[in-house]
Amino acid sequence: MERIAVIDFETTGISPSSSCRATEIAVVILERGRIVERYQSLMNAGVRVPAFIEQLTGISNAMLRTAPSAEQVMNEVNEFVGVTPLLAHNAAFDQKFWDFELGRIKRTRLQNFACSLLLARRLMPAAPNHKLGTLTTFANLPHTGKAHRAMADAEMAANLTAHLAQELRQKHGLRELSHDLLVSLQKVPAAKINEHLKRHRGF
Repeated sequence: MERIAVIDFETTGISPSSSCRATEIAVVILERGRIVERYQSLMNAGVRVPAFIEQLTGISNAMLRTAPSAEQVMNEVNEFVGVTPLLAHNAAFDQKFWDFELGRIKRTRLQNFACSLLLARRLMPAAPNHKLGTLTTFANLPHTGKAHRAMADAEMAANLTAHLAQELRQKHGLRELSHDLLVSLQKVPAAKINEHLKRHRGF
């Protein structure tokens, strides 16, 4: 499978705005089922971290005071990612923040997002739920660190994606996998996933 950039944000809330911003980002590059490169940084966007978010993530206002600016971090991470296809677990959330923070440095996203949560719903229907930690345990994948820290979550999402790719090869007979295929699969109703995969088998 081609290179994929798996990203995860930690933020001060659920929807980006002048008062709700990213506090940390991590990106891991997944290539042939293995993580080959990493980027991680806290980012100071000049907003206060609510107490309940600090409790959840462990990221404090004190930590962000000495962190590089959000603009600096987004310039760096944008260079790091380039035009590599993107993926996140619950990508609708991370995509909003990626687009918002890129927009603040006058950049525009050029590639699509795939979503490991939507893919897991279709390819791992027996899982108790489709939270990242639950899927990691269900698939016997390594827990890579504290949940709700960007690098640990990005690494777990990358490992889950590699596992899903292996499932597509072994259980569904797909020889060639692409990011475009993952994006198309996540839009297919779960009941029609086998029918959809038959069309791609052998390509």
